[in-house]
Amino acid sequence: MGDVTRILEAVGRGEPDAPECLMRAVYEELHSLAAQKLSRERPGHTLQATALVHEAYLRLLGHRNADWQNRRHFFGAAAEAMRRILIERARRKRRQRHGGGLKQVPLDGVDVIQPPESTDLLALDDALRRFAAEDPVKAELVKLRYFAGVPLEQAAEMLELSRATAYRYWTYAKAWLFNEIHGGPGAGAVHEG
Repeated sequence: MGDVTRILEAVGRGEPDAPECLMRAVYEELHSLAAQKLSRERPGHTLQATALVHEAYLRLLGHRNADWQNRRHFFGAAAEAMRRILIERARRKRRQRHGGGLKQVPLDGVDVIQPPESTDLLALDDALRRFAAEDPVKAELVKLRYFAGVPLEQAAEMLELSRATAYRYWTYAKAWLFNEIHGGPGAGAVHEG
């Protein structure tokens, strides 16, 4: 049993020092994952990796009945918490009182061609919900890879998959989500897994 699993058990038992020990044990890894995720965000986002880690951590510990069985379960929950935070921020920014669909344009760069925007996070979230209903394991792999930045080999281990299976699942999931988001052939239809 790993150190993180032991600490998670202590958190579950309500030991007073356990949350602080857990934060020390997982902080660097969570921060690295948050930084990787935020590097894929659109230019001009204001959320920093440290803030994302802290908000996700507070949410995780805020669930009184959270019972993480192991490291995999905890990091899956952390990936989900980070995903929800980013989705909530995207929705909040989309609302009219937060600028709606308006985009910030620097005055000194008006004639500069902007790089194409990354995939709309809200569209990805909607597609991922549909995908999770169809294939929860592949959807969990997407959450770990995309929202938590977990390397494929580590995600395979966390999900108890072989590397080859994880690679096939990842390839399939990317194609499925691309078709759903971009309206490719069969978008919105039920896909065979």
